Amino acid sequence: MNSANPLKNTLETGRQFEAIPLFENKDRTLFWIAKRIQDICLSLLGMILLSPFLLLIALIIKVEDPKGAVIFAQIRIGKNGKPFKMYKFRSMVSNAEAMLGNLMDQNEISGAMFKMKNDPRITRVGRFIRKTSLDELPQLFNVLKGDMSLVGPRPPLPREVNSYTSYDMMRLLVVPGCTGLWQISGRNHVGFEEMVELDLEYIRNQSFTNDIVILCKTVKVLFGTDNAY
Repeated sequence: MNSANPLKNTLETGRQFEAIPLFENKDRTLFWIAKRIQDICLSLLGMILLSPFLLLIALIIKVEDPKGAVIFAQIRIGKNGKPFKMYKFRSMVSNAEAMLGNLMDQNEISGAMFKMKNDPRITRVGRFIRKTSLDELPQLFNVLKGDMSLVGPRPPLPREVNSYTSYDMMRLLVVPGCTGLWQISGRNHVGFEEMVELDLEYIRNQSFTNDIVILCKTVKVLFGTDNAY
């Protein structure tokens, strides 16, 4: 693996974590254990209750594009720079990653992310499930596996992390989440730097009360806002 590989760079940069006193020496062990138990229980409940809905979405995706896979697995960066496969319902054409290079100059969000409102790679059903955030539902499996939590900073792509500063890297101090302060604070209308500040605010002030508030507010976002694309 050469030095240009973003995963290697991510892990090397991750060595800086121990020198950043973000938690002010607080012992959060009991909180993390309880949060993990909550994640397991709620993700299992969600998968059971939503199983008919998940199957329906999968069927519609397959009908529109029989050749493509229903689930899109993408490498993301988790806690302490550890890569993992994040699952989503496929909302783009099968060669979406190959097309990205020709669209980078049309990026509509600042910083180390790519967002484009009228992205030509998005399918018809994909536009709906992205608008309502239903494409994110398979991440319940990531939560059950322990790669993600229900609430936390969104896991970035390796190419995004490769351009992070040491300050930005503090987003990776905790297990990433399906939703967080960024999702309920404007999403794509919020720039990268503000997203980092929101994530660090969440990390500093983590509590079960904050998680419940974020989850409840996320429900409103699920059913469509102009900020989701």
